[in-house]
Amino acid sequence: MAPWEVLDLVCHHLDPKSLAVASCVCKSWLISMSSDHLWKPICTSNFPSLSTLKITNPTVPYRRLYVIGCSAAKRRRQTPPKPRLLLDNLIFTINIFRHNNSSSNSFCTLVKPGNELTLDPNGIFKFDIDVDNHDVFEALEDDEAVRVTWNVVLEGWRGVFGMMENCKGKGGVEGWFSEELPSPGCCCGSSAVTCSGIVADLKLGFCDGRRKVKKVSVGILSVVNWRYVSVDDALRYLQHFLLPCAV
Repeated sequence: MAPWEVLDLVCHHLDPKSLAVASCVCKSWLISMSSDHLWKPICTSNFPSLSTLKITNPTVPYRRLYVIGCSAAKRRRQTPPKPRLLLDNLIFTINIFRHNNSSSNSFCTLVKPGNELTLDPNGIFKFDIDVDNHDVFEALEDDEAVRVTWNVVLEGWRGVFGMMENCKGKGGVEGWFSEELPSPGCCCGSSAVTCSGIVADLKLGFCDGRRKVKKVSVGILSVVNWRYVSVDDALRYLQHFLLPCAV
């Protein structure tokens, strides 16, 4: 049996990593180890969707498609870096205005440092702020239209990001306010605002019997699956605006 035939038989029993190492021996081995008939079954079994790309461009070798697939899979498995921004660095400010009042003075202002917020047991970016001590809410009718402004301030007033600006809605037992947030790329000076698919969500919760606000629930959720994002993911999003140099 000729040496090249032996080499061909051995190649079919090698895993992708061994094939890549063996292809570095010499030029003839590189040609043998890069053959499509070796890499096609490997690529098809590991990345079937990439294998179909061969139809669109027959000149692309299966070995190359496999390498692309491995690189993409590795990137997906990478753990994102911890956010540089901490919840303790933030201050939540919420202003509530009567909709029919043209005055810029809010009838209720809430200020809550991030280090005073109670973390959700599931680790999501959603917090309840107790406002029972605000007697002014007793005058708010269940169906009265209000405007809400919600800002996240970086400690020391080193930066501010508007989560919600004059968002209109109604108070009451189920007073919901939502506003889609911009893409992080918009902080780079572009005049075009691109939606991120992320929504700032705020709810005014009332006690049924006393017509008094019980709490304000705030959070950031994904508009795609309507699930709240994790604290770390929300902080990574906010740091693009509050820490413009963050990578």
